[in-house]
Amino acid sequence: MDTDKIYAEQLASEYSQKQNSKTVALKKLNRRAKLPATIFAYVFGVVSTLVFGTGMCLSMKVIGSGNTQSFAIGIVVGIIGMISMAVDYPIYKRLLERGKKRYAFEIVQLAKEISEG
Repeated sequence: MDTDKIYAEQLASEYSQKQNSKTVALKKLNRRAKLPATIFAYVFGVVSTLVFGTGMCLSMKVIGSGNTQSFAIGIVVGIIGMISMAVDYPIYKRLLERGKKRYAFEIVQLAKEISEG
């Protein structure tokens, strides 16, 4: 087995001009349909977790003045973070569904062309 030849062919294929096949276009459309929902879910989830953590730190007197007022604010902020984390997945599913609806016709047409030809 000539590993140098295999490596050379692999490297040449990376730098060669790629033709836009229908499969690549289908993958791009699929990614374009799902990407906004995924980005939103990650960003909103991280922000929600940070809000929840801030509320926990306030209520456990890690940050803040340590009085009853910061404890109460910490509880409220923590609950807001929990609610935000709880609604993240349903919002993601709704955004994903909307993205799939937007690109459904193009994806189905391209998939039919690929399967027929």
